Amino acid sequence: MDLQLLLDTKKISKHHLSKISGVPNTTILDICSGRSSIEKCNAKTVLLLARALGCTMEDIMSLDSPNEYSRNTGLPIDKSYFECGLPQYLQTSLDNMKKSWKIIDSGKNDLHWDLYWCELNADINSAEVDHIISSEQAWYLREKYLRMERD
Repeated sequence: MDLQLLLDTKKISKHHLSKISGVPNTTILDICSGRSSIEKCNAKTVLLLARALGCTMEDIMSLDSPNEYSRNTGLPIDKSYFECGLPQYLQTSLDNMKKSWKIIDSGKNDLHWDLYWCELNADINSAEVDHIISSEQAWYLREKYLRMERD
């Protein structure tokens, strides 16, 4: 489990964690995105996070952080963090598409597949245009869930 998953489980936003812990928002954003690791935080930061989340410092230190980074970009190789913190309408569309792909991939026919595909595509485009998600995040979702390819 990483910090973002712990926050999602406890239904706490990164901004709220910053407020209740006293840890700068940028530090929390860096940890959740993989730009920084908990192992590099000082003891005070770990203590503040532990108190705010109701756990021990050892629990915080045992959180996994993405540790595989691209040598070219410095970004985590595992891009699943792009699926965290999505707006509810987009998450619902993703869930519908996942269920539909599961049916299709099992060799059965899903009469709703085209509806879910179009809905997810529209929701990704809308979230991107409204700057709720980045273009990189939008393309990650398109490639993974719509099975589109970039030109």
